[in-house]
Amino acid sequence: MTYASTGQRSAENRVSPIFLALAATLIASGWALATGWGNDRFGVFLFVVSGWMVSLCLHEYAHARTALAGGDITVGTKGYLTLNPLKYGHVVLSFVLPVIFVIMGGIGLPGGAVYIERDRIAGRFKHSLVSAAGPLVNIAFGVVTLVLVSQGWFDNPDVPAHYDGQELWFSPLPAALGFLAYLQVTAAILNLLPVPGLDGYGIVEPWLSYKVRRAVAPYAPYTMLLLFALMWQSQAGQWIRDAAVWVFELFGADPRYIDLGRILFSFWKTYS
Repeated sequence: MTYASTGQRSAENRVSPIFLALAATLIASGWALATGWGNDRFGVFLFVVSGWMVSLCLHEYAHARTALAGGDITVGTKGYLTLNPLKYGHVVLSFVLPVIFVIMGGIGLPGGAVYIERDRIAGRFKHSLVSAAGPLVNIAFGVVTLVLVSQGWFDNPDVPAHYDGQELWFSPLPAALGFLAYLQVTAAILNLLPVPGLDGYGIVEPWLSYKVRRAVAPYAPYTMLLLFALMWQSQAGQWIRDAAVWVFELFGADPRYIDLGRILFSFWKTYS
């Protein structure tokens, strides 16, 4: 009985091969960009998409791990601790839609979600911490990538980026890191908004009255689609971009890497 329980717990915590493949793609494409191997535009695409997917997996994992510490012992049996993106509640909302939005040239759209059995978690602070854990991953990811860009460790004049058969003045890896940092920063900003369905609302929700929570609950399922429309069709998207540029400047990172990374990332497009 003890052996079976131990084996089950081990399986619940075993890292998914899918996540390992994403991490391997991130490392391999980063190495290719740093050394100038292969097509750097496609390399930037692989690096950013795999890095974005890795961060989304870690985002959801942080929610689940914090919920486990808070008392929800069901997250393991649901597969949330394996970092397998196929185990999360809404694969489309958690991964497909955010990746499509990135490919369309948008911003880091937060995904969701893992199903947390909130009744197993006691205390408003613990509930807020479970919701905050995901955005904290994006913040940490953003800080690391911004530091790498601002310090210029991967600026290598011997490995220039290429576009339309011409050498450019910058290296491809810093541009890829800059665009990935932009996605992390915008995702953190958006996800911390106190809007139903987002983690920002989950942070404040335990402190609201039952009447307010009940009134807001019916609108939560539509938040992601509304957010998608607002970011794509309104001035709100520019506000988020301006905030991200401010964060870049705060870290001493060149905001030009946002657009340079996006141009290289969109290898199927030709810019005049």
